[in-house]
Amino acid sequence: MNWQQLLSPYRAGSKHGAESIRSEFEKDFDRIIFSLPFRRMQDKTQVFPLPEDDFVHNRLTHSLEVASVGRSLGKLAGEQLIARHRQLSGQVTPADFGAIVSAASLAHDVGNPPFGHAGEKAISGFYQSCAAKDEIKNHITGDEWADLVDFEGNAQGFRLLNQSLHGLKLTFATLGAFTKYPRQSAVKQQDKHRISQKKYGFFQTEKELFSAVADGLGLLPQSRETAWLRHPLAFLVEAADDICYHIIDLEDGCTLGLVSLEETIELLRPIIGKRFNRQKLTAKASLHEKLGTLRALAINELINETVAIFTGQEEGLLSGSFDEPLTGRISAAGSLQEIRQLSVERIYRARVVLEKEVAGFEVIEGLLETLHRAVHNFTLGKMSARDKTLMGLLPQAVKVGLAPDNYYGNIRVMLDFVSGMTDSYALTMYRKLKGMTLPSW
Repeated sequence: MNWQQLLSPYRAGSKHGAESIRSEFEKDFDRIIFSLPFRRMQDKTQVFPLPEDDFVHNRLTHSLEVASVGRSLGKLAGEQLIARHRQLSGQVTPADFGAIVSAASLAHDVGNPPFGHAGEKAISGFYQSCAAKDEIKNHITGDEWADLVDFEGNAQGFRLLNQSLHGLKLTFATLGAFTKYPRQSAVKQQDKHRISQKKYGFFQTEKELFSAVADGLGLLPQSRETAWLRHPLAFLVEAADDICYHIIDLEDGCTLGLVSLEETIELLRPIIGKRFNRQKLTAKASLHEKLGTLRALAINELINETVAIFTGQEEGLLSGSFDEPLTGRISAAGSLQEIRQLSVERIYRARVVLEKEVAGFEVIEGLLETLHRAVHNFTLGKMSARDKTLMGLLPQAVKVGLAPDNYYGNIRVMLDFVSGMTDSYALTMYRKLKGMTLPSW
């Protein structure tokens, strides 16, 4: 793979417009931040569903922070790459590298359903165990069934970013950097050491589109099946997410009293290194000030270490011989692993998190039980009076997207609706559909 092609500003189905002071990649960032799917993340779970504390992160604040870290990673890496490859200087700037990684980072969670990973598992679990699964399989292909029984937020994100409904038309470079797992669901992970095979990145409805993006970027095929090597900048997007969720989930845990301040200090101190100053930290008046100082120092060190690994592994990234998380190679990798272990034990498995995740399972599965049946009957032309009433409640965008005899496509439209819900809206819709709440006048 080569950087000239990997940094393509081409947009599918678009012609270059008038000259602008903004680069094409900066336009990507702006289009995402003003989009409806992005705005909905303000009420979607990060770790703590429906958080009551103002300082605890939701998907929106997490994504903004990942985008900020991604911009720094991209600019620092781009500066070194352009100095190394002089022919790039006429095509892109370090800021362009930063804009690509930042835009992809901004959108990295846009496809996540309500209630976080519990929502993904609930959608997958519904199709794995629903009573009508044998009948469903009679109407779709094996590859389409693989999509349904393993719902993937990354693939849903790629779908949303390319729907004409949202009018984003992002550049190939940003779409490539966004796609951490460039394979379809039916292609199983062959090599456990290749991080790009861990999950999948697009549904059957977007298979041809991703193939066109891959061809336009010059991504190398990974096998004879529908799978490619990862875009090198996707490793920086992944690293930006890794850095933020390790550091900031720990910060949230400390804010909520699940982890003590002293434990947090001792976990972050090895990462910060020589810049750690206990006296200055003690002088900070509030817990939030102390955590903010620790966060800033730790993230700065992690950014510098990650860029060094990225630029040092450039040849392997372009050839595909390097396929592992960048943060697994940095000197602070051991400290990040300690944070991860504590977070699993004390934060991700905290009672308040588990209770709300269980509620999320009930809500998502309850919505699907009702909505799938209505869409199934609509597609096969055998709607009951109940189904017709329910269809009348769906948003116009959903009804317009449904088409007779398009079974798998209609399921995807219905899942667009469910996965696009905010946590609060999903809960409200569930109560209404189950008769727990009646409309007020």
